[in-house]
Amino acid sequence: MILGAGAMQGPAIRIAKEMGLTTIVADGNAAAPCAALADRFEHIDLKDKEGIEDLCRSLQAQGKLAGIMTAGTDFSATVAWVAERLGLPGIPYEAALNASDKERMRRCFQQAGLPSPKFIILKEPPAPDYALPFAYPAVVKPVDNMGARGCRRVNGFEELKSAVEDALAFSRSSRAIAEEYMEGPEFSVDALVYNGEMTLCGLADRHIYFPPYFIEMGHTMPTAIDKASAEAILRVFETGANALGITNGAAKGDIKLTPAGPMIGEIAARLSGGYMSGWTYPYASGVSATKGAIQIALGRPPEGLAPKRRWTSAERAFISIPGKVRSIQGAEAAGAGEYVKNVFLRIEPGSRVRFPENNVTKCGNVITAAPDRKTAEEAAERTARSILIRLETPDDETEEFLKGLAKGSAFPPDAFALPDVLREALGNIPQSELSSGGRSEAGLYPFPGLLESGIRDYTGRTIAESLEAVRALTGRSLSCAERAPYLGREFWIALIRGGYQGAAYIADRLM
Repeated sequence: MILGAGAMQGPAIRIAKEMGLTTIVADGNAAAPCAALADRFEHIDLKDKEGIEDLCRSLQAQGKLAGIMTAGTDFSATVAWVAERLGLPGIPYEAALNASDKERMRRCFQQAGLPSPKFIILKEPPAPDYALPFAYPAVVKPVDNMGARGCRRVNGFEELKSAVEDALAFSRSSRAIAEEYMEGPEFSVDALVYNGEMTLCGLADRHIYFPPYFIEMGHTMPTAIDKASAEAILRVFETGANALGITNGAAKGDIKLTPAGPMIGEIAARLSGGYMSGWTYPYASGVSATKGAIQIALGRPPEGLAPKRRWTSAERAFISIPGKVRSIQGAEAAGAGEYVKNVFLRIEPGSRVRFPENNVTKCGNVITAAPDRKTAEEAAERTARSILIRLETPDDETEEFLKGLAKGSAFPPDAFALPDVLREALGNIPQSELSSGGRSEAGLYPFPGLLESGIRDYTGRTIAESLEAVRALTGRSLSCAERAPYLGREFWIALIRGGYQGAAYIADRLM
């Protein structure tokens, strides 16, 4: 029995079938993308642990149920509930609650004396005279959600109040947790635990952007940190998993390497989502952590966990400014690129898109694998940039986003951080002068110094690459011209604010 039929559960379904197992897969989404892979699909809310227990009990009575598991979901507690009641391999239900409820998790770490941030639980937005029992900055998140939903950094009371409101909206139990902010890079760890013995199945560098939110724009497997730091991270992770009671199954951790040493972000009783356990670790090591997790769920010792190769696999996301998708260009060609293993699209023409505030509102991901780190990372970043998203015009959300340039730490950020000297030069560029709409061509009023500046957007595109992307999307040459008809200041503001998407939008709307 596998809980979840989304993309993250696809490897588990496929591997279980390759092992000769019959797969019964449950998901609350009747149109889940991997539902058709299952031998039998059941449309059940994964929060309905009693309903899933009833289904599993009937399967067990027929002699058809050998085990239950999940990967990349936050329903490990449902797995443990069923396993405990039916006598199947797994961890105790209380241990699964420890690993899926951030309040319980923090208390377990606190009682064990493990390096973990101070915290407090909030069940309603704080009153004006409220003071945190630790210093700002802080991080606020729901106690019982994943994918960075409702999670953000706050620097003072006003930010705290609105962040708690957002976190409570994402919490199934109407609880938010505020924690000390941990400074330093973040790492993801996957491991399998069999009869209390842990085997590492991946340590990756996470690439987090766009404060005050924590948006993972990718990860690279394996980590590039030094051996001593990696060992310190793994020691903290292992003691943390033990403190939660994860003795049989999978464990996934997010660990920060702070100036004071490793600190535990979170530890879950499952394999990771985010393409790590099912894709980048197998590509990098030649080992299937998913197969090992299935074996443990069947009560068998995991086999073949020794790495067979030492490659690097890189995952990178691509995102969008707000609007409605008109077309997507380059995805098919991207999938055929050298070193590219997968391209995953989360959107299609007609989809509403927004600048991501969590890890489930990105537009897609690419995964590469290569014998060396530099090749894998460059291929992933180049491939992600090659997928171009054109937005429909007109659109109120896009218009509002492009109205003005951000200042400093404003969110969402400008695509390009414009130096003051170029910001001043932008003010001297005339507004667009087009005699009529429906034009096939118009010039582009020069922006002195911009091409030579060397600035890159938040995905690594140069100005020249961004202009080429606009030309590729719109089919217009956009050659330089100081005489009408030309695109002027609106175009350049849109490029700086919204990257190639913003500039293409303005070209489409004005021409």
